[in-house]
Amino acid sequence: MIDQGTIDRILDAAQIVDVVSEFVTLRKRGVNYVGLCPFHNEKTPSFSVSPAKGLCKCFSCGKGGNVVHFIMEHEQMSYYEALKYLAKKYGIEIKERELTNEEKTAQSTRESMFIVNNFARDYFQDILKNNPEGRNIGMSYFRQRGFRDDIIEKFQLGYSIEARDAFAQEALKKGYKKEFLVRTGLCLESEDGRIHDRFWGRVMFPVHTLSGKVVAFGGRVLSAQTKKVTMKYVNSPESEIYHKSNELYGIFFAKQAIVKQDRCFLVEGYTDVISMHQSGIENVVASSGTSLTPGQIRLIHRFTNNITVLYDGDMAGIKASIRGIDMLLEEGMNVKVCLIPDGDDPDSFARKHNATEFQAFIQEHEADFIRFKTNLLLEEAGKDPIKRAELIADIVRSISVIPEAIVRDVYIKECGSTLRVEEKLLVSEVAKLRERQAIKQAERDDREKNQGRYVDQSSSAANPAPPEGLISSDNTDQLAEEVYSSFIPQDGKEGREFYKYERLILQMVIRYGEKVMCITHNDQEEEVPITVTEYIVNDLREDDLAFHNPLHRQILSEASAHLNQNGFTAERYFLSHPDPSISKLCAELISNRYQLSKYHSKTQKLVSDEERLYELVPMLMVNFKYAIVSEELKHMMLALQDPAIANDNEKCNSLMQRYSDLRRIQSEMAKRLGDRVVLP
Repeated sequence: MIDQGTIDRILDAAQIVDVVSEFVTLRKRGVNYVGLCPFHNEKTPSFSVSPAKGLCKCFSCGKGGNVVHFIMEHEQMSYYEALKYLAKKYGIEIKERELTNEEKTAQSTRESMFIVNNFARDYFQDILKNNPEGRNIGMSYFRQRGFRDDIIEKFQLGYSIEARDAFAQEALKKGYKKEFLVRTGLCLESEDGRIHDRFWGRVMFPVHTLSGKVVAFGGRVLSAQTKKVTMKYVNSPESEIYHKSNELYGIFFAKQAIVKQDRCFLVEGYTDVISMHQSGIENVVASSGTSLTPGQIRLIHRFTNNITVLYDGDMAGIKASIRGIDMLLEEGMNVKVCLIPDGDDPDSFARKHNATEFQAFIQEHEADFIRFKTNLLLEEAGKDPIKRAELIADIVRSISVIPEAIVRDVYIKECGSTLRVEEKLLVSEVAKLRERQAIKQAERDDREKNQGRYVDQSSSAANPAPPEGLISSDNTDQLAEEVYSSFIPQDGKEGREFYKYERLILQMVIRYGEKVMCITHNDQEEEVPITVTEYIVNDLREDDLAFHNPLHRQILSEASAHLNQNGFTAERYFLSHPDPSISKLCAELISNRYQLSKYHSKTQKLVSDEERLYELVPMLMVNFKYAIVSEELKHMMLALQDPAIANDNEKCNSLMQRYSDLRRIQSEMAKRLGDRVVLP
């Protein structure tokens, strides 16, 4: 884990205009910079970068944040990977926490395996370029496929010579341990302890992780001597660093294009991906000849909801592979299929056409998967009634996994017309299949309710404790143990009235938390300044309330705990927070710089929010508390209808007392309510 001091140095050094300019052409507009958004297609620049605040935001798609969030989104990295990326760019040494012995061993093993793979990649590349056998066989093969030098270099292609232990001997000579040569799968160990190469006499295709690390290799047989082998392709085995079901060939090179195009093309093999890249189509990945797995689908779904599967004319292969596409539908993805003309595959077709021609062909010939599957199986079934019945059952299974009811209904109507089957029958069959899932979901809901979806507040009502998020700076160590109790369900709260005010109050904490908003007097009649954070904390405590969102409670708690530290600025502190969810939320709230309400002085000059803190913060607090108390009362009434509580006099009386207290609080707040804050 990276320490906070290092994170601060990275954020201080990383200038957002400098970083974003590597990926986006920016033009100065006033005090900010603008450019075309890298996260979606647009013709008019809507992506704004503020060097003063260190933030960026697209006002069309909404994506943005600070410099770390930009790298996370653009390069599809984790929070710590993005920090390391920026640290390397600016020459900052990363300091991380001390790992346990077990963690050190596991990390050491993984790092050693990645190091061995990097050596292997460089070795195979060097053999391809500089070894006579590599040039005569390996490079000739790539030239025959039409691959340019820049594409060969981009995908780090290589060659392994026919000598069965050439790589193994070179690696041992360079000091690499036999243990890691075997664990990566690059070498095989015989019974007598000697090792030899797995990939001898083959052209080499490195497989990269999402972040660009070489995690495995694929090797294709070429020479006459190796023609006797049973498999044309050999791949690295599963290992501590390589799980085939979670990797897609080409994802590292395709991720940015997938996000920008909002579409992913799925092909079968390595050369399909490489040839399409060379033709100018980069949003393409390969399943490497295997059926799609849930892990691979989730990987694609991170970047887009739209996928087009490209097939050649091999009907047997198509029928075998379409069975796995139902998993894409189940994930809610929009799946289309495009058949490459007979005699071609994506590799050969891409070599004959440029990107514009290829994409025009796809756009003209791609078909919705359900329609494609229906027509394909209908042709196969012919007039055989048994086969037609099997076809209908197969199509119904595919439709039933689609999560969106409207989409299912559209497909049912269309398939009913195409298959000449009554729509009612299809609806009935789909309903039967989905009923099982609904029953299982209902069982899970019942278990959740029985386990206390509504938290028993009888003890907290009798002895109210300070809610989480309102503990003093002296008790910050208790933060992890505090539990906020509420009758309001955790799910679906974003649409509630109180949640809007909760966000606005948190926005005040992050923007102006350390600012003095009013002056009060103590017992000695001395003036005491009250900051925004102090006012919010005390006001919530007065009515025994708290923020409903756990992340909001944590932010308020930390703001309160650090308020008296010299030089503390809430905005700066939370933007550089080690928890990426907090720093991301902070960036969103800071970049959304609208006025909470319009207010003009007599001279018609617009007064800023900061100048009106003494008025805005109390107004927000009253609106928030009134909304959350009203919501709590509604859900307490639901809880009182629970037989387990209604039949328990002690619990019932305690809740009724709490209900009465909240009704009194609600009545008092109603009297204080004036003009409400205008929400955006």
